[in-house]
Amino acid sequence: MINKINLGEKFSLFSEYWSPKIVGELNGQNVKLAKFKGEFIWHKHEDEDEMFFVVEGTLKIEFREKTVTVNKDEFLIVPKGTEHRPVAENEVLVILFEPATTINTGDTENELTKRKLDWI
Repeated sequence: MINKINLGEKFSLFSEYWSPKIVGELNGQNVKLAKFKGEFIWHKHEDEDEMFFVVEGTLKIEFREKTVTVNKDEFLIVPKGTEHRPVAENEVLVILFEPATTINTGDTENELTKRKLDWI
């Protein structure tokens, strides 16, 4: 089935932060939309790279040695095995590209861990 995705429409379907929603799938990768606000947890993904594409707002990705600011229309790829923590002072709309097996909290399990994601 071939369908185009309207990002504004899809982002309007949810309000919770740190709870990615799947909007597409290609070559074993999920295309996920997420809203971020506040501080996430320190974590890493041993086997997967993660791509954060900022649609609206400003996202900071903290690493132990530095912080990278990712603005609207920019993206950052976090290499596998790299400890990081996303931080959003204000609401940020993000597209995530990552393998379908990726767990949002990586090697850390807590109340923010989402093992089964909703399709929207």
